[in-house]
Order: sequence, then structure tokens, then C-alpha cells
Amino acid sequence: MTAPVGSKANPSKYDPYTKLADDEPYFIIRANDLLSSALIELHAYIGAGQSGAAHNKLAEIMALTAAKPPRPSDSPKYRETFAISASMEKWRNSQ
Repeated sequence: MTAPVGSKANPSKYDPYTKLADDEPYFIIRANDLLSSALIELHAYIGAGQSGAAHNKLAEIMALTAAKPPRPSDSPKYRETFAISASMEKWRNSQ
């Protein structure tokens, strides 16, 4: 059986991992994250300019997160996620 597309064993045709610059920050969303598929769809809808579908997907994400208490803002994982986001923006602006 072939590994699922987008997996380590069967990378997507557009998988950027091997193209990353040595100092380029990246963030991986794994399938075991409850929000993973919805976040990827949201990204695709935004990129395709489908604002209505993006709005609906964001509402779906918010409904999924409402059922679970949020991670405390002082959580190391939460803080690191924002640090990665900031380093991505800084890296992109330096190019």
C-alpha cells in the first residue's frame, strides 16, 4: 500500500522541506492535531481567494476549539508557536 500523499514516506509534489534555506523557519502541522485538516483547508481557501469558504472554515475551527479549554498563554508550546511566527516574518522581511 502506498503511503498517504503529504507524508514523510510520500511527500507532496509541492513539499518544500528539501527547499528550505538552512536558516528558514518552518512549522509542521501533524495529522494527529485535531485542527490540522481544517487549518490546511483554511490556508488553501485564503490562497485561492475564496473568502466565503475561508470564513466558513474559520467558523468550523472556532467551533472545534470552543469545546476544549484553551492552552494557557504562558504555555511553553503556545509561546514557542508565536516565536516561530515572529521569526518567519523577520526572515521573510530580510530576504
